[in-house]
Order: sequence, then C-alpha cells, then structure tokens
Amino acid sequence: MKEIIFLLALASANSGVALRAVEPMLPVLATEFGASISATAIIISAYAFAYAGAQLAYGPLGDRFGKLRVVTLSLAGAALASLGCAFAEDLATLAAMRLATGLFASTPVMLGMAYIGDRVPAAERQPVIARFIIGTISGQALGPAVGGAVTDLLGWRGTFALIGAVFALVSATLLVRTHSRWNEEKAVPLPSNPFAAHLRLLGSSRVRHVVTVGFIETFLFFGAFSFLGAYLKLRFDLSLTLIGATLAGFGFGGILYTLMVRRLLMELGQKGLVFWGATFCCVSYLFAMFTPIAGTFVVFTIGMGFSFYMLHNTLQAKAVEMAPQARATGLALYSSGWALGQAAGAAAMGLAVSGFGYRPAIIAFGVGYLVLGVWMRRNLHKL
Repeated sequence: MKEIIFLLALASANSGVALRAVEPMLPVLATEFGASISATAIIISAYAFAYAGAQLAYGPLGDRFGKLRVVTLSLAGAALASLGCAFAEDLATLAAMRLATGLFASTPVMLGMAYIGDRVPAAERQPVIARFIIGTISGQALGPAVGGAVTDLLGWRGTFALIGAVFALVSATLLVRTHSRWNEEKAVPLPSNPFAAHLRLLGSSRVRHVVTVGFIETFLFFGAFSFLGAYLKLRFDLSLTLIGATLAGFGFGGILYTLMVRRLLMELGQKGLVFWGATFCCVSYLFAMFTPIAGTFVVFTIGMGFSFYMLHNTLQAKAVEMAPQARATGLALYSSGWALGQAAGAAAMGLAVSGFGYRPAIIAFGVGYLVLGVWMRRNLHKL
C-alpha cells in the first residue's frame, strides 16, 4: 500500500507543477500575446474550471472501475494536452489546451485521498493524508520555480513541453507498477448517470457544507496567491526565476506543516488548527503587502503555506469521511468545489486588481480568509 500511495503522491506532484508553473510566466505571456496580465490569467482559470468539472465524472468512474486504473489512463491524456500547450499560437489556443490538461490531470489528488480513505482507519487518516499531500505540496512548490527557471532558460513553450514529458513518464510508471492490482478494487454500485450519484450525495447537509467551504477556502486563498507573482514583478522587478523561488516558499511551508501535523493536532485540535491557520494566513498576506524588502517576501510565502495547510488539511479529513459509502464520488464533489473556487478566485482577483490595485485587493481576500477560519471554528461540527 505504501508504494501505491507514493506513486499517487508523485502523480499529484506533477499535477501541482502543471497548475502552478504558469504563475511566474504571466508577464511573459502578456507580452507575447499583446494582452494584459489580468487577461492572461485565463490560462489559470481554464485549467481550474476544467479540473473542477472533470472530477464530477472521475469520482463515479473511480468508484465503479477502480481508482488506480482511472488515474493511470487520465494522466496519459494530460501528457498529450500539456504538449499541445507548447505549440499554441495564440492565447485562445493556449487556454483551450490548458482546459484540456485540466480535464485529464484532475484525478491523482482526489482519487488518491479516496484510496487512502478506503484502506486507512479514520483515527489514523489525517496524518496519512497530510503525508500523502506532500506530493501535491511539492508539486505546487516546484511549480512556480519550474515555471520561472525553465521559462527564463527555454521559454514558456519549453516549460509546457517539460510538464507534458513528466506526465507521460508518471503515467507509464503507474501502468507498470499498478496494472496487476487494478482488479483488486471493489466496484461500488452507482446510478448509470454519474451526475445522479452527485445529486444523491448533495442531499446530505454535511456534504453540502464541506463542498461550499472548500469553494470559499480556495476562492479566497488562491485568488490572492495567484497574483503574487505579478505583484512581485511590478513591485520589485524580480526575474522570473527569483519570483518562482519566492513563491515556492508556499510549498516549503506546507511540508513543514506535514512534519508537525501530529503535534499540532494534539496541542490545538481541529478547531484550533482552522482558527490559527486562518489567522496566521491573514497576517502573512498583510506583511507581504507592506514589506519594502523583496528578500523578506519568501518568509511570508512560507507562512502562507504553513497556515493554509493547517486549515486545508483539516477540511480534507472532513471531506474523506463525509460520504464513506461512495468515497470517490464524494471527494469528486469536494475537489470540484475546491478547483472551481480557485478558478473563480483568480478571475475575481483579476477584476479586483484592475479596479482597486494589487495591495487593496490581496489584503481584502486575506481578511476574508480570516473570517472563514472564525466561522469554521464555530461550525466545525457541521462538516
């Protein structure tokens, strides 16, 4: 089981790279295609909207045909779509290829957590999930660094080609290492229409609460975080490599959290994790917006990563258990809300930046995240 969880975490890492690698390259794409930075953010939203919608189908497919089978085959599609991004001739084509990538790259995190939920007892699950998401965190940490460094060295087309090649390699490895185990997973009887299965789960108030909070969480956090790269470029005129390295602090902070999760759970409990996570996250955004020294910015991105996962990992544990009778389908709903929130947050932040500027918009989203944490502490029993 440990080997399979590792491979799923590796696949999640590359999906994280694919998601986050574009952030440092937004100024380059804006120049390349003669568009504003806010307009180029469509490639973030396209990926995230597709990522969200595709999981509504992949959840029931994972329950019916097996989680390992669905992850392996979908990553092959992600490889082809990522390579298509490298050949895009205009912003619309690039957005379309990013949408296609999101359609195929959305399975490892969601179905990986469902796989853990099927095999790990509830009392031990949150720390195991925390270790599993090291893959996602590492990918999201490496994403900006890869996007910045490779774009500086090979151009943005080289970045997408590299991502596609890694998707292909991970898919092939999963095929070789897990193919013999595909038939070990038991099929879950569900309605023939996958969306009917989702509607049935949404009849539960617990499911509705978890999905809604997941949407709001990523709308606020990633709406702000997605524009930090552009803010750093305009505020400090850093190279894309330095911007990527600075944003990678988010992943480092997340990994620090996974190393401390057991102790934090013992000391704070889940209510303390969501409250203090939201508080520290808001403070990190505030300090980041007012620091006059570019070198200190990485301290705040580390703080953002650590505090985000204090809240996010708690919500993940709730999502894994909210529909144990159809775990992958339930997690598909949660993950779709999570990804849809990120897409909508990036779009909303683009409008807010255009109207009010970077600093007021990012601060407002950070304060909103604090309000969410306060609400979660008081209403955690509903999740």
